[in-house]
Amino acid sequence: MEWISERIKNLAESETLAMTRKCRELAAKGHKVINLSIGEPDFNTPDFIKKAGKLAIDQNYTHYPPVAGYPELREAISKKLKRDNNLDYKPEQIIVSAGAKHSIANAILALVDPGDEVLVPVPYWVSYKELVKLAGGVPVFIEAPISQNFKITPEQLQESITPRTKLMIYSSPCNPSGSVYTKEELHGLARVLENHPRVHVISDEIYEHINFRGAHESIAQFEAIREQVILINGVSKGFSMTGWRLGYMAAALPIAKACDKLQGQFTSGICTITQRAAITALLANPT
Repeated sequence: MEWISERIKNLAESETLAMTRKCRELAAKGHKVINLSIGEPDFNTPDFIKKAGKLAIDQNYTHYPPVAGYPELREAISKKLKRDNNLDYKPEQIIVSAGAKHSIANAILALVDPGDEVLVPVPYWVSYKELVKLAGGVPVFIEAPISQNFKITPEQLQESITPRTKLMIYSSPCNPSGSVYTKEELHGLARVLENHPRVHVISDEIYEHINFRGAHESIAQFEAIREQVILINGVSKGFSMTGWRLGYMAAALPIAKACDKLQGQFTSGICTITQRAAITALLANPT
């Protein structure tokens, strides 16, 4: 193994995917398995979305797409963000990637230099830490105990910020705790970040529609820090399109352009058929 880079040697395997693989192996052997490892909806992709994907093949959407996504898809995402979240993002501020994880990886690689600190509230989705390490960053964990419903406070955030802090990453609704930040709680965090314009925040909102406690709230709603927020979402959870692989980010234009450049060297544009199906999905309203 001498030829494997130190970067990869120091990278842990995704625990989520390792557990999922084990569950599938046991199920294949006839064991009854309750798989709590992966965020998989309990229904299939709706028929109207599948029909849109099939139609895309017949309409010959089988060639290279734009790196950032089809203009019609970015426009559909822009409309969705306005309709569902009252957020104003122009299509050029939106980058479509191969899943929300890919969008998060793009954002981290675009922002984090070696030695930069990235704040990660605990509990957290397992890939956050490894993606930060892959970029050469230093994960700094903020404990959010059960007494706080697994959510950090403005005071904790303020105490954790140092001159080396570049980024914070969190999810709401949270994977794995299920906790959901209220508008008031997010406003408290935003007031702290407002005083630290160099610190950006990745707001992972992929579980937006799996929320049974009230309206979904995004930290991007606070105008004072809008330029610091990288909003992450996708179609996997709300539309049961986990295997289609489509996520997106909405961010300040310089960040979006940086991620467009990065993605152009990694994957280019994502699956054309998925993009066309996602347009149909996003112009509908998930129920």
